[in-house]
Amino acid sequence: MRHLFVVTMLMLAGCGADEREDARRKPQQAGQSLDPVETAARFAAIRGSAVLGDQEGVRRHLEGLNEDFRRSIRLADPARKVDREAARAAVRHIPGVRSVAWIDRDNLLVIVSSNAARSYDTIDGICVELEALGDTLGVVVNLQSGAATNGDELEILSRNCQLAPGERAFMQRHRQVDVVDPAIRAEHRRNNVRPPDDLERVRREQAEAMRVLEATTPEM
Repeated sequence: MRHLFVVTMLMLAGCGADEREDARRKPQQAGQSLDPVETAARFAAIRGSAVLGDQEGVRRHLEGLNEDFRRSIRLADPARKVDREAARAAVRHIPGVRSVAWIDRDNLLVIVSSNAARSYDTIDGICVELEALGDTLGVVVNLQSGAATNGDELEILSRNCQLAPGERAFMQRHRQVDVVDPAIRAEHRRNNVRPPDDLERVRREQAEAMRVLEATTPEM
């Protein structure tokens, strides 16, 4: 019985560690409304620090309140922009990533080596890697499969690191980065027509564009 108890406790401890690890892998989230309880607690902490003459405490709690509000309105922190070159270096080391380049100041294009890796889980992993480099609310990851063989597989999966698919940070514009327009893919499906014969040409052009983007990113 004693041995069984020890084994059970070790298993539970292992499960707890796995759960903590899973939680750690999830990227930060923004866009939620201010929590009334947490907000009230912050105001109370500000008043308490002021009464005690703790100016550092007042400043710290005010910054926390400001940070909560900023994230609730989905406003990226301009003082903590993700460094582009450091981001490229970090993402390149993720298993399955073939190439990385910045399209503009917000959009990061990542090409992966398999169709299975073109997923929101991969985007989560990329965003977690970028969190140490700045505020990922200012980053949209655009993921494309380098193994695509048809228009649907070539479709780019896009998401802001801290928001739900389709959402963007405050003043962050939606950018269409798909090589094959979604409307064209839908039309091909409706008409039961095979993908265009020049798909390989499109992929070659995409690869060349990627090389140019990677070469010019430092000067962007």
